[in-house]
Amino acid sequence: MAETLFEELKRYVGFGPQDEQALRALHEVARHHFRDIAHVFYARILEHEGARNALAGESQVGHLKVTLQAWMEQLLRGPWDEDYYLLRCRIGRMHVRIALPQHYMFGAMNVLREEFNRVIDEHYVGQPEAIRAARSALGKILDLEVAIMLHTYREDLLAQQARSERLSTFGQLVGSIGHELRNPLGVIETSLFILKGRPLATDERAAKHLARIGEQVALANRIVTDLLDMIRDRPLKREPLRLDEVWKDALTSVQVPAGVSIHAEGLPELPTLQGDPGQMRQVFVNLLENAVHAVGETGSVTLTAEKGVDAVELRLEDSGPGVSESIRRRMFEPLMTTKARGIGLGLPLVKRILERHGGSIAYAPREGRGACFVLRLPLSTSSP
Repeated sequence: MAETLFEELKRYVGFGPQDEQALRALHEVARHHFRDIAHVFYARILEHEGARNALAGESQVGHLKVTLQAWMEQLLRGPWDEDYYLLRCRIGRMHVRIALPQHYMFGAMNVLREEFNRVIDEHYVGQPEAIRAARSALGKILDLEVAIMLHTYREDLLAQQARSERLSTFGQLVGSIGHELRNPLGVIETSLFILKGRPLATDERAAKHLARIGEQVALANRIVTDLLDMIRDRPLKREPLRLDEVWKDALTSVQVPAGVSIHAEGLPELPTLQGDPGQMRQVFVNLLENAVHAVGETGSVTLTAEKGVDAVELRLEDSGPGVSESIRRRMFEPLMTTKARGIGLGLPLVKRILERHGGSIAYAPREGRGACFVLRLPLSTSSP
């Protein structure tokens, strides 16, 4: 079988069984220091304004410390196999998503190197061979970590740039076609309005077909509007934003089968934010339509909301089949859809609107069936 990239990297740095043994021995000693190392690690990061901002501020550090301790656990305990490699790849991709400059990662890795070497020096006093083996193994595994992160960061960054170029071309095409389609759609709407006022409309079958034409024209207009919204920077209205009111308004625009229940909790308790109610309504409509479509004729959709330290968090969950692993990485890309009659603009538009409000959206896999989307909106835009 062909050598995998991870196997090639291990061969390149000379990482072998002796290094694995040395790391496992170090793990027994260092694991009691993981909590302190995590504290030092993030204390150093928070001293640097750029790195602190990239990691979303101090409010996230408590969670990140726990994640770092789990990272250190696997770093020293292994197994250093392909699953290990794939897990580490996710870190590089996360750096792309949060736009973390990679020079911060080098400095952060050096903090870990210093802290682990301090543990090695303290524990292996008078054991020069053990010190040499532990330092060598530590150096190799941290070099592997850097190599993996840089590789996946570069891959994802190039893919992101390629997507941006495609979207630019897509935007130019959509802008031209969208505006051109407005004219014939407007003519159809005008003619339809005239026909509805004529005796022909009193015929039941004719009236039915006129109604169907109207529905399809409305659908075509919405598609054109969504396409144009994806490529233009529609100005945000900065006005008081009550998410409970926006949610109720959005519910009136979504057709819900009789067997599907929709429940929301925590919305009335949220503070008043500053934002664009119309665009946030579009966020709820798009997410609700996706959830109802996923659930089918029978199931449930639940929205829970709570106020955090620096943001409000909304979790929209449904009892549908969930989203497969192969779809998750591309689900927020335009034209990516699993619907038979969809064109894949709903989630990208949701993401764009939330980001313009300073917020975010992420997919959170659930145990068992169902999908869960986590939305965050900063409290910095809230009213006093």
